[in-house]
Amino acid sequence: MKGGKSTKKADSKEEFRKQFKEENPDNKSVAAVGKAGGAKWKAMTDSDKAPYVAKADKRKKEYEKTLAAYNKKKDAGGEDDDSDKSKSEVNDEDDEEGSDEEEDDE
Repeated sequence: MKGGKSTKKADSKEEFRKQFKEENPDNKSVAAVGKAGGAKWKAMTDSDKAPYVAKADKRKKEYEKTLAAYNKKKDAGGEDDDSDKSKSEVNDEDDEEGSDEEEDDE
């Protein structure tokens, strides 16, 4: 669940970046911001992290729900039907255009 931690960390980093930039306006190093943010996150207590963890958990559930719906649609053959339809539409258009081009060449 390493990915979950970085998502939780991302919400905190956005706020941290603003604060860090105000305190260090001359700093141009992305690495310095990342290191300072990581150190701050590690120093936070679980109760300090709680709002970010809750937000990340909510986003993860929404993602999993969306992914499950996508996979269900894909497994039901939705992708194959779309692909076949697209191919036939393209082929139909090519046939019409191709016959005009052949007549022009002759």
